[in-house]
Amino acid sequence: MLPPLAQRMRPQTLAGYVGQRHLVGEGCVLSNMIKSGNLGSFILWGPPGVGKTTLARIVANSLEREFYTLSAVSSGVKEVREVIEKSRNGRMFSGGKTPILFIDEIHRFSKSQQDALLGAVEDGTIVLIGATTENPSFEVITPLLSRCQVFVLKPLDMGDLQTLMNTALEKDSILSKLEIKVESTGALFRYSGGDARKLLGLLEMVVNASAGKQGPIVISDAAVTACLSSSPAAYDKDGEMHYDIISAFIKSVRGSDPNAALYYMARMLDGGEDPLFIARRLCILAAEDIGLANPNALLLANATFQICHQIGMPEARIPLSECTIYLASSPKSNAANMAIDKAFALAKETQDAPVPLYLRNAPTKLMEELGYADGYKYAHDYPGHFVDLEFMPDAVKGKVLYEPQPNKSEDVMKSRLETLWPKYYKK
Repeated sequence: MLPPLAQRMRPQTLAGYVGQRHLVGEGCVLSNMIKSGNLGSFILWGPPGVGKTTLARIVANSLEREFYTLSAVSSGVKEVREVIEKSRNGRMFSGGKTPILFIDEIHRFSKSQQDALLGAVEDGTIVLIGATTENPSFEVITPLLSRCQVFVLKPLDMGDLQTLMNTALEKDSILSKLEIKVESTGALFRYSGGDARKLLGLLEMVVNASAGKQGPIVISDAAVTACLSSSPAAYDKDGEMHYDIISAFIKSVRGSDPNAALYYMARMLDGGEDPLFIARRLCILAAEDIGLANPNALLLANATFQICHQIGMPEARIPLSECTIYLASSPKSNAANMAIDKAFALAKETQDAPVPLYLRNAPTKLMEELGYADGYKYAHDYPGHFVDLEFMPDAVKGKVLYEPQPNKSEDVMKSRLETLWPKYYKK
């Protein structure tokens, strides 16, 4: 049976690899690893279809390393120990080259499964390459994470998708023999969402839908939309509709529609989505979109995450529902999000701005003589526990980063800031 187009087009070398130039471009970290042969354990973190598995295989092929692969969905501690034992024995017959163990969806490994890897990674029995769509800071135990570098992979951009499509049409053993006319690619690229596997799957779907028809096969926005309309995909927690549904869920909560939010959450849970994935998104929503308009939202979201972690499904659906309804129904403010973005931008522009001397510590005699801490006023010594003191460096004096938004909670904060800092917050 002929493998899918995405499988047929999987590159074997870096020369055919598309995207992630920040990792595999000339002089970049992974290309340097391959050139030097000095390979350490690392984790590839990024959305589906951006080349995590392909990149791991290319690294192994380029360095001629023994390559073992495990899926966190179907493997346990027993399988991990078996592979480690094989690696330990096989190393003696491979010129001393350390074998590579690739673990797909490493975020699904339990703590005990991850613990089983520690010794082998530490003593060099294996080089671990993990792949995950989830933030490793949350999903990989700290001792293992400290032994691995984390490389972030990005969704493919329009140029990458164009390159993939052109390569498939020109070099695939099937498509290259067909008369295919590309009229438009907007829908194809948009529905692909930066996912190479999705792009090639959609391309193959359009080609197959035109099989047996007279004339050239036409790739167009209409053809792609028609195929998707006639072949709706079920929710796939491993990639296909994962990002479409979570996007709709997030936008429904942000848009204060609890009914739509519950609907999309139910589709995710019914499709087998990890409840902790949803709970993490609720934490982000509580901070990013509700924020200071209702600070209790973040407390509830964090509590929901902890509860879901402790009880799991199916009971976790209830606190998830409660939190989703609460967040969707809450007033919204992105003031904290905008403020920290402004702060980052300002910090990048003024990296060398010196901290005023009176705000610095003076732990030594010399620093005290140089005026460190001289002139600092202790707020609690003044009425209302406040004193008008400039805290910004001179170069950015007067910059206002936080702009309160109109809601009951921030109105109180705004009123206090107007009283304390009338030169920055005017009534």
